[in-house]
Amino acid sequence: MQPRNMSMSGVVDLAAVKQAQEAKAKAEQARAEAARTGGAGAVSPADLVIDVDEAGFESEVLQRSTEVPVVIDFWAEWCEPCKQLSPVLERLAVEYNGRFLLAKIDVDANQMLMQQFGVQGIPAVFAVVAGQALPLFQGAASETQIRQTLDQLVQVGEERFGLTGLVVDPEAEPGAERPAAPERPAGPHDAALDAAVQAMDAGDLGGAVQAYKNVLAEEPGNAEAKLGLAQAELLQRVQDADPQKVRRDAADRPGDAQAQIAAADLDLVGGHVEDAFGRLIDTVRVTAGDDRDAVRLRLLELFEVVGAEDPRVAAARRALARALF
Repeated sequence: MQPRNMSMSGVVDLAAVKQAQEAKAKAEQARAEAARTGGAGAVSPADLVIDVDEAGFESEVLQRSTEVPVVIDFWAEWCEPCKQLSPVLERLAVEYNGRFLLAKIDVDANQMLMQQFGVQGIPAVFAVVAGQALPLFQGAASETQIRQTLDQLVQVGEERFGLTGLVVDPEAEPGAERPAAPERPAGPHDAALDAAVQAMDAGDLGGAVQAYKNVLAEEPGNAEAKLGLAQAELLQRVQDADPQKVRRDAADRPGDAQAQIAAADLDLVGGHVEDAFGRLIDTVRVTAGDDRDAVRLRLLELFEVVGAEDPRVAAARRALARALF
């Protein structure tokens, strides 16, 4: 099974946005119900560390990431550094008391997940927050460094996504089934948004673009439609491109706005988020007038694709401001 939100490495996939929003709504309802019933639905400390495979990725990682940041530990039995890092992560998961969930993925048994995340070597640690994948670190790290990274992750989850984490009860039965939350009422544009996702899955990028535009015509602030439109238009732009020619043109004409814009699109689709942003920011510095405006506007569009809450977007916005002023 291919994780639906990993179709572009490092970029949030539009197909997961709706699932994440619905799962978050259900999680909020479940927490409210748990509070009303005096803590029912709390998890055991043993449930803070889970083994995940490809079949369970969507339910155990994607959906859970809408209520708590999920830290992913890519490991293997033969990996000696993994045997040093994993116990530290497991201990910290319990110590942080539900502020993050640790998902352990054996790379030998789950090659597809390893490829989808772009893991080049292990140990490798990623996070998924509200359906979005973020690299944390690879290789050895001190416990101090790990704690600092986890603290930042928890802060992002709380401040940007309102993720309050899991309720932990030492007396809870490990593995107990959590109560299901009531179904969220259908929204006015759910059918149109579903049609857009189906069009994307079928390769009908023009149909997806139009479906998202239809939603935005009635509800300009619809976050799912805005993200979906940005990603569908990006994929539409690169679908007929010759990657070798695009790369060659960009290398031969470093000051050509359109050449750099085309290459940045390919960078982003390939999951090279920082490269795409850096390329366009560098081009802003060496262009002026209409060319500079075109580069700036494309960069803002790519920010929409990745998501305003992504720390790479925040860093690029600061760099863009410096380049402009």
